[in-house]
Amino acid sequence: MTERSMCANARERTAICAHSRHTSPMVGVDLPEPQGQQREVVYLTAQGHLVVLGTAGSGKTTMAVHRSRYLAGAPGIGGPTLLLTFNRALVTYLKSVGAHAPGLTVESYHRFALGYLRSVTGRPIYVCKIKKALVEKALIEVRATTQRAVADRPLDFFLDELHWMSGHGVTAEDIYLNGVPRIGRGTPLAPADRAVVYQVYRRYLELRAASGVSLDWDDAASQVLEHLKTDARARRYRHIVIDEGQDFTPEMIRSLAAAIPQDGSLTFFGDYAQQIYGSRMSWRSLGLSVPSKVEFEQNYRNSRQIARLAQAMSDMPHFRDEVDLVAPRTPTADGPLPTIATVASKAEQLRQAAAYANGLAADRRVAVLMRTRDQESALRQHLDPRHRHYRIHRELQSWPQGPGVFYGTYSAAKGLEFDSVILPLCDADELPKPSEVAAHGLEEAMAREARQLYVAVTRARSELVILRSGPLTALLPDAMSDLFHRLPS
Repeated sequence: MTERSMCANARERTAICAHSRHTSPMVGVDLPEPQGQQREVVYLTAQGHLVVLGTAGSGKTTMAVHRSRYLAGAPGIGGPTLLLTFNRALVTYLKSVGAHAPGLTVESYHRFALGYLRSVTGRPIYVCKIKKALVEKALIEVRATTQRAVADRPLDFFLDELHWMSGHGVTAEDIYLNGVPRIGRGTPLAPADRAVVYQVYRRYLELRAASGVSLDWDDAASQVLEHLKTDARARRYRHIVIDEGQDFTPEMIRSLAAAIPQDGSLTFFGDYAQQIYGSRMSWRSLGLSVPSKVEFEQNYRNSRQIARLAQAMSDMPHFRDEVDLVAPRTPTADGPLPTIATVASKAEQLRQAAAYANGLAADRRVAVLMRTRDQESALRQHLDPRHRHYRIHRELQSWPQGPGVFYGTYSAAKGLEFDSVILPLCDADELPKPSEVAAHGLEEAMAREARQLYVAVTRARSELVILRSGPLTALLPDAMSDLFHRLPS
């Protein structure tokens, strides 16, 4: 594919897709008003546990913000309200689209957790910042004492297993070793192998304690929950609303359920097709008392063509499991087919991705999304300084308004949306990440990475461009299917 053909394609598609720009909450306009069933969710009962599951683009964030503002100010039933999401970039975004009102606090989960722990202990809370190095040291020591083959698995496997243990509150030795179901884990572990993992975990805790730190980001939720069980003080928040709840671990959700008073409410908004951070699970495993869940099938964000690709992705064998997926209703908005372009090399993919984004940035919000941070600097050197460009990351202090180029990882773009999305490096040898395959095996890596790519695909409102140099990743449907427009190489 030549740069000229790509830029010509950009001009043509800008005209096709212009109809969708004015509806986006990303351009600094007021938050859209809830419609139909969305309005009903905003004003649901203000007591107990509520679960709202929706497909990508169904307006979960819109509902979460409106519900938070309602709960903060409703006469009689309202009160101090906490709107939580998983990462700080999303907190900045939520505030930019109207998540502000008297009595409403917007935070990431970990900011909430550390604030609570400070309030209950009366002392500063320090989080272990060298967990990876300490786990690696623990693993080296355990490898010297065991013949079990599991000890030879990569460090990433152990980091991930310890994350799962803490996230599910399964850190007592007898519970972990005696066959507790490892929900969302692809490969079973024999009891003797679990014993090796637990040796690594126990030694990590010893090394962490020796460094003078008592918690890390993974086990903060368990400590919050333990304190809340005996904390007789009045709860700070009457209502808690969780946006992007599929990324919260069970312990996080349990701690939040314990953080509301008897006459309060916990509202969970999520989409398990987009799950990234925790281990895959059903909302039923979160410890919530929910008589029934509310489901949203209507996709308000994506064009019909992009939604059709996302649905095809979720129908692939490696995407199917036990979690609650909501099948989307086909959107009515029309747009071009997602484009697959084949270029000469991976370096050229990044250059052409930047060139294409530069060509659209004058009047559109364009995102170039990649699987890892490694490619960001290579992409950045090709971005045109005459257009505004922003790296999507947690340190953003304010959310940029107006057109421009955004770039970052799939996970950094979680919860966001853009007029156009460009995905370079969708080659079979890049996705799934080789390190994920080494740590978890091909089957489990495919299941995990499929959700990452699903998130990236569904960030696009009206235009999606996929780049490759060799065979297309098996996480996407066949490149020759009618789901794609193919540009000549």
